[in-house]
Amino acid sequence: MLVKTYSAAVNGLDVNTVTIEVSIVPGIMYHFTGLGDEAVKEGRNRIAAAMQTNGYAFPRRDITVNMAPANLRKEGSSFDLPLAIALLAADEKIASDNLSSYMMVGELGLDGRLQPVKGALPIAIRARAEHFKGLIVPKANVKEAAVVNNLEVYGMETMTEVIDFITGQREFSPMVVDTRKEFYERQYKFDLDFSDVRGQENVKRALEVAAAGGHNLIMIGPPGSGKSMMAKRLPSILPPLSLAESLETTQIHSIAGKLSQDSSLISCRPFRSPHHTISEVALVGGGTNPMPGEISLAHNGILFADELPEFNKHTLEVLRQPLEDRNITISRAKYSICYPCNFQFIASMNPCPCGYYGDPTHHCVCTPGQIQKYMNKISGPLLDRIDIQCEITPVPFKDISKAAPGEPSAAIRERVIAARKIQQERFKEYKGIYCNAQMTERMIHQYAEPDPQSLDMLRMAMERMSLSARAYSRILKVARTIADLDGSSNVQLPHIAEAVGYRQLDRADWAERGK
Repeated sequence: MLVKTYSAAVNGLDVNTVTIEVSIVPGIMYHFTGLGDEAVKEGRNRIAAAMQTNGYAFPRRDITVNMAPANLRKEGSSFDLPLAIALLAADEKIASDNLSSYMMVGELGLDGRLQPVKGALPIAIRARAEHFKGLIVPKANVKEAAVVNNLEVYGMETMTEVIDFITGQREFSPMVVDTRKEFYERQYKFDLDFSDVRGQENVKRALEVAAAGGHNLIMIGPPGSGKSMMAKRLPSILPPLSLAESLETTQIHSIAGKLSQDSSLISCRPFRSPHHTISEVALVGGGTNPMPGEISLAHNGILFADELPEFNKHTLEVLRQPLEDRNITISRAKYSICYPCNFQFIASMNPCPCGYYGDPTHHCVCTPGQIQKYMNKISGPLLDRIDIQCEITPVPFKDISKAAPGEPSAAIRERVIAARKIQQERFKEYKGIYCNAQMTERMIHQYAEPDPQSLDMLRMAMERMSLSARAYSRILKVARTIADLDGSSNVQLPHIAEAVGYRQLDRADWAERGK
């Protein structure tokens, strides 16, 4: 007897419907076709044990299994459930009338329990697109998949429950998730707030400017000055995720298997902070089974690189193209996959090898040559993609001892959102441009051209501070954002002056100052 069940294969962000065909005729052989990996082929043993545990016998006849399309790679253990159901139906142990109405995914334990799988959300989106009546997933994945409307999503704990549901012996209710309610309730729930930060008003201002314009930022300061503390609070002042951005972000985390069981949609912007020992593959994605890397997991959020010079230099260089293109293409001999990676890059570093260059309370023992060598670990092309360079000094005791909390994140976030709305209106005719950090040279001349007085001041600053040529357009981008925060239609002298102050590393005399 020939029976068909339906599942899905996840390759990157692409999901393809897989038809599992099982034919049983007299004989004793087991044939598998369809380009499945080792995990798919090992499913036969898991299915046999699960069947025996739940009172069913594995068919002892000639079995041919085909997973169509046969030229598409199938990876992972999520095909266990639909294959087990197809084998039982082909062996006439269960009725097969309803099998065409449902898509199924799930890994089987030896006791017949369903284990969670990766990519339940994009699979649910595919099931709805293919007009299936419902989707059957493990209980652990049901909240994630139920985000998709106009699709009945059933969360099952065991293979026996699936059999009872398919054959009509038991009734199950589909999972219903009020997506919008859950999403908007969690949008502004942050564990960390800028009100916890005492002092460092100049750094808070730099982070506000970075958030308002989508600018990449690097903080330079000695150990204990609060670099990591403030970076971790940056998501609390960013504009909230839209529903479309949330769905896209959740899909990436679903494919990577990073979603918790009690979550449906990611409602807050992601914050990823990889260790400096991270490999290139872990950062950009790839591997034997192509998984998204840290830059894709930070999509629509923040990628924070703490102690930037400690990262492998070659690993850092792979960030250059994603920072410009906002997507990463992973090309291998057998596949080519594109992941989005529209993230804001935030970095921190010590000013020198000992860490105390410029610290008023500690003496730096590094020579100018050592400082310059340390700074050279960050290449010019990468530094060119960082708009704001902010120097931090340790907080004095009088600021630490203040009883009054600092300005809360909610107040800062309101100003950031207002500035972003101005930018959305400005760039509404440009596809893919939504903030000042993405402006091209032509846009800079159109929207951020300073007046003659401001231009003279900028020229003077570049000459006196020995600023490099790369600093010019970056200063104008940042000045445009500062003007938006002020509600000014034109870039004025105070905006240029503040933007110039955010180019610390471009100064030619960096290693000689304070010596």
